Amino acid sequence: MKRFAMAASLVMLASTCASAQTTEQLVKGATDTSNVLNYGMGYNLQRFSTLNQINKDTVKNLVPVWNYSFNDDRSEESQPLVYQGVIYVTSHNATMAVDAKTGKQIWKTKVEYPAETPRIVCCGIINRGAALYDGKVYRTTLDANVIALDAKTGKELWRQKAADIKEGYSMTVAPLVADGVIITGISGAEFGTRGFIDGWDPATGKHLWRTHSIPSPDEPGGDTWKGDTWKLGGGSTWITGSYDPELNTVYWGIGNPGPFNSAVRPGDNLYTCSVLAMDPKTGKIKWHYQFSPNNPFDYDSVAEMVLADINVEGKPTKVLMDANRNGFFYVLDRTNGKLLAANPYVKVNWATGIDMKTGRPIETDVSKDAREGKKVTVYPSILGGKNWEPMSFNPQTGLAYANTLAFGGRYKTEPVTFKQGEWYLGMDLSDLWEYGDGPRGHLKAIDPLTGKAKWEAPVDIPRFSGVLSTAGGVVFTGALTGEFEAFDADSGKKLWQFQTGSGIEGQPVTWQQDGVQYVAVTSGYGGVYSLFSGDERLAKVPPGGSLWVFAVKQ
Repeated sequence: MKRFAMAASLVMLASTCASAQTTEQLVKGATDTSNVLNYGMGYNLQRFSTLNQINKDTVKNLVPVWNYSFNDDRSEESQPLVYQGVIYVTSHNATMAVDAKTGKQIWKTKVEYPAETPRIVCCGIINRGAALYDGKVYRTTLDANVIALDAKTGKELWRQKAADIKEGYSMTVAPLVADGVIITGISGAEFGTRGFIDGWDPATGKHLWRTHSIPSPDEPGGDTWKGDTWKLGGGSTWITGSYDPELNTVYWGIGNPGPFNSAVRPGDNLYTCSVLAMDPKTGKIKWHYQFSPNNPFDYDSVAEMVLADINVEGKPTKVLMDANRNGFFYVLDRTNGKLLAANPYVKVNWATGIDMKTGRPIETDVSKDAREGKKVTVYPSILGGKNWEPMSFNPQTGLAYANTLAFGGRYKTEPVTFKQGEWYLGMDLSDLWEYGDGPRGHLKAIDPLTGKAKWEAPVDIPRFSGVLSTAGGVVFTGALTGEFEAFDADSGKKLWQFQTGSGIEGQPVTWQQDGVQYVAVTSGYGGVYSLFSGDERLAKVPPGGSLWVFAVKQ
């Protein structure tokens, strides 16, 4: 009996170890075609797969394998994760584990939060995804909690409160696991908050460190805020950072300053509209680069910081790439933050360019007039040249594939008074958009070093979905009108589409299981464009969240 019990224990231990995702697996996530282990399909956030079973020739035979309903009518922006034949996906009010081949639910754990929570959420009742590590599923909640669930059962293992919703904070970010630390960001810059990034112990939930994105007067950068303006400075951190294990450095984008009325907060306002290079164990800042100092136009820099090794002037270089909301495509040396390239990838009129010596924008009268309180029309609009929707970088073509926006905005400051838990903007919201008659967006194949597009696929209603590229020469994305789409990576020709029944704002992923390549995406309409654009053409797009999985018909 003793020998039997020992044998049984070894079997259970082996089973537990097999289901517990490791640091080594996360590091190799970008090349693991059998799983989707990381947000961004790899620590580098390239959203590229070497799989090619689905290619330019076969993509026309793509068919749905199954569809799983979330029983939710909010926007679905979550990126699915896939591990050992199980898909883990989130919505704002649930975490779900689904059999990857059949679509059958394994478990579903609901998220409860106070009814008043949506009042302090800026731009959609959403969640962007989870993280996997050591047999646990980690996620954030709209009421600013970080939780850990058992990956096999969905049972909650620990919960930690990151901030108080009464102060305007919320969380939609997918956590990042780097060097054994769970790292999360925060939302709330539109409510007069002070942003931060947190580190947590994955086993216990113990709070390890906090790095504020708005320095206090006694911290480096504190002198870029006048008086007490730093206390309400914004600087949200609501998109997951990238990580270079070799350099042991996390790269995290920082949001816009608060309020939008920049006259209230003279100075460069570090670290808003910046990227921070950080030590994952301590949260210590190694270096920073600020894209838009003292920005009035909501050009936050939270979106993905993509890592790649490319040739710059004939020399292999470790770079960080960012299609910034301000309309410029940046390439930085990720070892030290040195600016290597910065070029417009959409129409820009607030600056003529970026000074390559100082890294600062060369501003036009549009920016000057805006700061003086005059009404201006600015390109890009406050939604940016590209909003939150993540791009993909294909190392085989050397191109970045991004859903870009092609309209301007009207900007006029107004007086602002801070009141806890209420909007703190200082901007006239009654007349926002300069649309014009042309397409409002494009899927673009962008040369990172020039900002120029090899091709662009116009769309009347802009896309707010993530982008996925593959070695099969295919680029996947989705439309707000519901179509899941595939394009030729070399020419931009549309090769295939499928109507999912609701607008797509999710992040497509791909993996291979039992010799079959699958592609998955969440569908569900209701994000920032639907809330603020006034686009009447979307009135007939129904809400309704679900997960779609596709494969080539055999």
